[in-house]
Amino acid sequence: MTARSYATLLSPSYWAETIFHFFYVLVQHVIIWLFKPPPPPGPEYPKNPKGRIAVIGAGLTGVSSAAHAIAHGFDVVIYEQGDSVGGIWAHVNKTSGLQLNSLLYRFHPAVLWSKPFPQRDEILKEIRRIWKEYQLEPRTRFNTPVKSVKRVKGTGEHLQEDPSGSQSKWIVNDGEDGEFDAVVVTVGTCGQPMRVNFPGLPSSDSQKQEKKEKKGHGRKPSETRSDVSYADVVKEGSKHEGDKEQEQEQEQEQEQEQDHQEQEEEEETFEGEVIHSSELDNAQLEGKRVLVIGSGASGVEAVETALDKGAKGCVMIARDDKWIIPRNMVIDTLISAQPFGREMPLSFVWEKIVAWWNYRGAPELVPARIGLFESTPVVNDEFVQIVKEGKCQYVRGDIERFGKRGVRVKVRGRQDKPVEGKEVKDYEGDVVVLATGFKKPEVSFFKDELFPDGYDRPNLYLQNFSTEDWSVLMTNSAYQNAIGTVGHFHIGIYMRILLTFLMDPDARPTPKDMKLWVDVIRFVKRGARGGALSFFTYMELTIWLLLFHIFRLDRLKWVFFIMQGWGVYPEEYRQARRRGVSSRMA
Repeated sequence: MTARSYATLLSPSYWAETIFHFFYVLVQHVIIWLFKPPPPPGPEYPKNPKGRIAVIGAGLTGVSSAAHAIAHGFDVVIYEQGDSVGGIWAHVNKTSGLQLNSLLYRFHPAVLWSKPFPQRDEILKEIRRIWKEYQLEPRTRFNTPVKSVKRVKGTGEHLQEDPSGSQSKWIVNDGEDGEFDAVVVTVGTCGQPMRVNFPGLPSSDSQKQEKKEKKGHGRKPSETRSDVSYADVVKEGSKHEGDKEQEQEQEQEQEQEQDHQEQEEEEETFEGEVIHSSELDNAQLEGKRVLVIGSGASGVEAVETALDKGAKGCVMIARDDKWIIPRNMVIDTLISAQPFGREMPLSFVWEKIVAWWNYRGAPELVPARIGLFESTPVVNDEFVQIVKEGKCQYVRGDIERFGKRGVRVKVRGRQDKPVEGKEVKDYEGDVVVLATGFKKPEVSFFKDELFPDGYDRPNLYLQNFSTEDWSVLMTNSAYQNAIGTVGHFHIGIYMRILLTFLMDPDARPTPKDMKLWVDVIRFVKRGARGGALSFFTYMELTIWLLLFHIFRLDRLKWVFFIMQGWGVYPEEYRQARRRGVSSRMA
């Protein structure tokens, strides 16, 4: 051994890290031993399924949901529009990783992480391992986008009056895979990368063609506009008969202004590279100045990645502030344990703690117009220090337009609302990174009225079930903001609630009951910013799940199955394992 090796062995930090890793792995093995449902003994099982479930999406949530279902004797078919499992994790940068400690990201009890904050490749490896271990590979239909999900005619007609005696059957696409007893939608909330077309950014050929078509070919602007603002609607509704001449003059002025703007855009277009934050793996950023548009988790990660790649410096343009909480499992758990799921009179206490912990020396970065319990926070320990060291300039403001070598921003103060900025500044950059998030996946493939006005996403029963039919589950596909994690034990709990509904007709809720639940939450959280179910904490979610049993005592017999996964194991699996043990002993 070298002298350096001996020095490492004698280092207190080395032994502290070794002991921590030992207990970290030990805790995971205890969780696996207690809660992991045994996988089916072979790909041919279950031979006598308790029901059939269609899972839409082969991401983390889809694979986990399907694994839980098949472990308890239900057959599944997974529909995936891409050619691999992993969902959004298969389309992010390799440097992307968990924000929260991986002990809070156990999307399935069988998961075994190697470190507290694994990155993309390890996360994908665990998803694929569980997918194979639970015999889901032959049950997955790759390159199969779901275009139609419809109720089988004559089924589910009496859900309102008699849910225990009425159940829907479902057909996916052309019905090639037969009928299903339930549908689980796990498309998540991150679809295709969202590219915001700011003025002055290079337009694609299709966008240029769309602009030409929108000039109208003789039609009125009101007939060619693809989107209309709320102000336009109000203006349209307040017009009188005598305003027609003035209206025509305004339309002509708008046309002239639009033509001038388009001419200006063609002359003044950003000459550098424009990429989305999910495309940073192959970006050449060394020695370049990077403009990051967006202040969420992807924006923070983009800044860190750019600097790691040798960027000369970064400027983050933030339209909205985001709270940044520390990567500390104890602190994060305590914050997510707030049971009210909204700002409360004492919420300022946690905000003061986070400001002291994470924003020391940079009080100007502390959000002033949004509470900690009003939007999903960013979990990060380095970003504030990066700003303090001058490696990244944090700018609150609204983008006016891009020029050849940078962006013009109407800068706002810490207390100002969007569009209230008065000072205009130019910021130069060589590369623009659009950390503008992802488009929300559509669920228009449902051909039945499952999400009526007032009860669409996120206003669902237990925030995940359609209020019109309990056999449609939307795990991790309905939420907007939360403090907690999308990849934890609730995935299995929601799946087992659905399995309970399939096994026990008396446990099923009526549409009236499910809507009442949503209405009660609205009443309890009235006045919450963005709506009652647009934000929640993990403790609030846990309370919902516990009250699900308490308010219906006939469901208490299922509590250990639903909450822990204990008690329902197919007899054919048990017999197959006994035969396997006997044959090996012989």
